[in-house]
Amino acid sequence: MNIDLLTRKNIRSLKPYSSARDEFKDFEKEMIFLDANENPHENGVNRYPDPKQTSVKKELAKLKGVKESQILLGNGSDEILDIIFRAFCEPKEDNIITLPPTYGMYGVLADINNIENKEVFLTKEFQPSVKNILEQANNNSKVLFLCTPNNPTGNSIDVKSIEVLMEMFKGVVVIDEAYIDFSEQESWISRLNDYPNLIVTQTFSKAYAMAGVRLGICYASEEIIEIFNRIKPPYNVNVLTQRCALKRFDKLEMVTDEVKKILKERAKLIIGLEEIKFIEKIYPTDANFVLVKVDDATKRYNQLLEKGIVIRNRTTQPLCENTLRFTVGTKKETKLLLKALSEL
Repeated sequence: MNIDLLTRKNIRSLKPYSSARDEFKDFEKEMIFLDANENPHENGVNRYPDPKQTSVKKELAKLKGVKESQILLGNGSDEILDIIFRAFCEPKEDNIITLPPTYGMYGVLADINNIENKEVFLTKEFQPSVKNILEQANNNSKVLFLCTPNNPTGNSIDVKSIEVLMEMFKGVVVIDEAYIDFSEQESWISRLNDYPNLIVTQTFSKAYAMAGVRLGICYASEEIIEIFNRIKPPYNVNVLTQRCALKRFDKLEMVTDEVKKILKERAKLIIGLEEIKFIEKIYPTDANFVLVKVDDATKRYNQLLEKGIVIRNRTTQPLCENTLRFTVGTKKETKLLLKALSEL
């Protein structure tokens, strides 16, 4: 596959902005910086951050077994998704394919970028209909979005289905792995060298417990990352976020321990939900949340609000009528949720 031909013509010829910190890259060397018109009075944040986030990428490369040149960092995963649109999709001409019910930002970003969103609903088992997807795709179908484990359903997408789509879809395939750390399935990062059209997105928001600092990750071929680096703003990841990420890398055992605790609470939550009479179905999950079907989702949602518990009502989503989504909380929060549900 020729990625260059998939890329928008104006992006192929785009000369990226070169910041002062792009020209001088030795951030650890003691120098007098008089190049970027910064305030010279030191307060910890008076200097511009590393525009390439070199230290963070170095740690990620070791952790994930990829090259630093295969990583792009963004101001949350949503910035990365937006960059994907701007790299490959020509407004008013091209289209993307999404598989509802799924993460809603794909459709929002399509609207923002004036790109047609071809929706191909998942099956009743929340798996992709490969045949329907390939039938809907045309020469202007530039990006296919696959969320696995999927949000809001929680299940992982069948590996064989993804392999067929990777081989047959003529555009870029984005696999959103925001919840991969809670799943036993292997990340598609290990298959980057097999598929030149593969993009994998992950995040620091879930397993790394850093939703507040907004740090998203993209893994792809060096060719794709080079295209993205032309588009991204020069200082898109601030210095505080980079520092927080580096501190978190020093506590990877804590991250692993927290994931184990979440999985333990998830199991307890599911057992408890099985005892709630108005819950009609509990869907399989590989994420840090559980989707359930109830008798009246809006009624139960409002009842829990009155008890001071905020959950997500997903009843408006395709194939999700009368469903509620419970994020897995702490041991105490699980106990309070189950108590509240049993009292309704």
